[in-house]
Amino acid sequence: MTRTVNLTVHVKPGSRKGPLVSGGEPGREPGREPGDDASHAPTVAALTVFLQQRAVEGAANDALVKLLAKHFGVSKSAVTIVRGHASRIKHVRIEHDS
Repeated sequence: MTRTVNLTVHVKPGSRKGPLVSGGEPGREPGREPGDDASHAPTVAALTVFLQQRAVEGAANDALVKLLAKHFGVSKSAVTIVRGHASRIKHVRIEHDS
């Protein structure tokens, strides 16, 4: 069974702290009530990611994908930036087999 995690990621490129993943409060899908059967629903979470790479020619996006893949123990191909390629706020999808 494939599990999908949707993340809202605040990226801080050019940071001296990086690479670092911070935060991670899981949330719920809008419109879903607590107690709903969420076994097949995507999980939503928010993270702040500090990267040493600057946002030049996609270097920060590439570093983000690599760091999140390592952090969650999945392959880089399982991490997709869905929205926000040119923004510091990004929506990322991670798919993995459970």
